[in-house]
Amino acid sequence: MTYKLYKTIDGKDAAITTDAQGRSVSFIFDPANTDYTQFKADLANGVALEDATGTAMTADQIKSFMETLP
Repeated sequence: MTYKLYKTIDGKDAAITTDAQGRSVSFIFDPANTDYTQFKADLANGVALEDATGTAMTADQIKSFMETLP
């Protein structure tokens, strides 16, 4: 599994991934959103993350990024 970061049309931080059934799952960074909660848990467990350009982030970059999340 890999997540990719992007900005919504109105400038909100968001991510997208593909679930086990092959469906795209997109969500904004909102602590009340269960997909966002799972995203943070997955990142803490070493799941891959790409920036908005599609470049894979290193473990250190992901760790620094996670420190900025709400």
